[in-house]
Amino acid sequence: MWWRNAKFMVGVTGVVRDPDGRVLLLRHRMWPEGKQWGLPSGYAKRGETFEQTVVREVREETGLEVEVGELVYLRSGFQLRLEVAYEAVCAPGSSIGRLNSLEILEAGWFAPDELPDGVMDGHVPLIRGETSAGGAARRCG
Repeated sequence: MWWRNAKFMVGVTGVVRDPDGRVLLLRHRMWPEGKQWGLPSGYAKRGETFEQTVVREVREETGLEVEVGELVYLRSGFQLRLEVAYEAVCAPGSSIGRLNSLEILEAGWFAPDELPDGVMDGHVPLIRGETSAGGAARRCG
């Protein structure tokens, strides 16, 4: 079965919100010029649930601890890639810590209607809660 079936990479994204409904955005070092702002994202590792991927990626990139909520997006992506996104909230008492400088240039909290220039196009509907799989955004507090 292993040899006869397609293998997929799974890109996992966290739509992390604070108590005021602002979303966590990161300016990614390796993303295309002019489109470097986006949500915390990464690839699932073998044996890891997608929810665990969100927690790990956010922690690795920002030091922030999060609690994962509902699945808000799922689709097949480019070629053999699956894209998954979950709502998440900051864990009580958690705050942005040291950024992973190899991947992240800066981080900040933004209102969905006041996004910085250069946000990845595909992330805007997730930020605004406009995905077909999503409902109302969960919030901290």
